[in-house]
Amino acid sequence: MRSMQEPTFLILTALAAGPQHGYGLITDVEQISEGRVRLRAGTLYAAFERLQEEGLIAEDREEIVDGRVRRYYRLTDDGATRLAAEAERMRHHARAASTRLRAAGLGGMA
Repeated sequence: MRSMQEPTFLILTALAAGPQHGYGLITDVEQISEGRVRLRAGTLYAAFERLQEEGLIAEDREEIVDGRVRRYYRLTDDGATRLAAEAERMRHHARAASTRLRAAGLGGMA
């Protein structure tokens, strides 16, 4: 399994809290990443399509707000499994990096 791109990881992480619509996801991803990742609407909707094709997310519901359709997406069981695997992969690599930095007396890691 190949590693996940950061925007994909953040989208799935945002959806782990529950179903969200596009604008909600854009703001949640920005908040989770502390402003480092800012998704554009076109990028997000292309990601939605790809993630749906991969079975990682699904449409949850639609509602009409101010005359416009607002579509909500949710994390699927496969999406949650993939997110958990990616989080574990990242933890493993972070532990290895921290261990090596400590051993070399670098990076100010305790």
